[in-house]
Amino acid sequence: DTKVTEGGLNVTLTIRLLMHGKVKHLLFPQLLPKGETVKRMREESGARINISEGSCPERIVTITGPTDAIFKAFSMIALKFEEDINTSMTNSTVTSKPPVTLRLVVPASQCGSLIGKGGSKIKEIRESTGAQVQVAGDMLPNSTERAVTISGTPDAIIQCVKQICVVMLESPPKGATIPYRPKPASAPIIFAGGQAFTIQGQYAIPHPDLTKLHQLAMQHPPFTPLGQTTPGFPGLDATTPTSSHELTIPNDLIGCIIGRQGSKINEIRQMSGAQIKIANATEGSAERQVTITGSPANISLAQYLINAR
Repeated sequence: DTKVTEGGLNVTLTIRLLMHGKVKHLLFPQLLPKGETVKRMREESGARINISEGSCPERIVTITGPTDAIFKAFSMIALKFEEDINTSMTNSTVTSKPPVTLRLVVPASQCGSLIGKGGSKIKEIRESTGAQVQVAGDMLPNSTERAVTISGTPDAIIQCVKQICVVMLESPPKGATIPYRPKPASAPIIFAGGQAFTIQGQYAIPHPDLTKLHQLAMQHPPFTPLGQTTPGFPGLDATTPTSSHELTIPNDLIGCIIGRQGSKINEIRQMSGAQIKIANATEGSAERQVTITGSPANISLAQYLINAR
């Protein structure tokens, strides 16, 4: 049986963290100030810390060791993130300090225990630690795992991780778990002369499926003034039925989608013909709501281009 000791739980555990491009540099030796490296975190915490390789915008950080070592590693990571937030706010006009946010990757079969009957367990964790905890409704692509987002002060995050570890130990995963593996970064996409191309090295490679979708989307731009026909497609009625689709995007990725002064999001709007609205950040939430409106082709193309960022 697992015993809870003063220092934590006397067992060995593996916890997986999902990190995005903007924050992963905090843990990479080559991009850190001298001496502040993963090596130092490994030595000081006693945990094994591994970072997935590859040219992906996301990385999986795997932390393995006795629970005390895991909590120490999490403490160091959370404090490093807070330090980075403080640094970024030095010359900023923002007055409210954003919380430290970490995303755990948890087998979906354990998420029910983490949420509890009628949300009782997750409510108890939120109230006792002061951290915000959100369990994603959908599984991560091509896996049987879900993202669990924790936001708060470094201390609240540590207390929250401790409680999540207890739940995971009490309710082991059921069946086989297919782990989430981040996708490599998508090749840049350009549209020229009504055709889509992906950029690979010095070459532009035609992308027929994307070209077809782009042409279909441009046939039905949803926001042509009523009663006008679509330019280039005489006689085509511009009142194509439109619908809306909602996405949630992590706060730390939203900048890549908006771009400098809105350049990227405007480009996506033009390429897809869709209307895209990004909700304002809400306090305590680690994600932003994105609403895409248009024809099915407009929505599909906009989603593709957002995912490719």
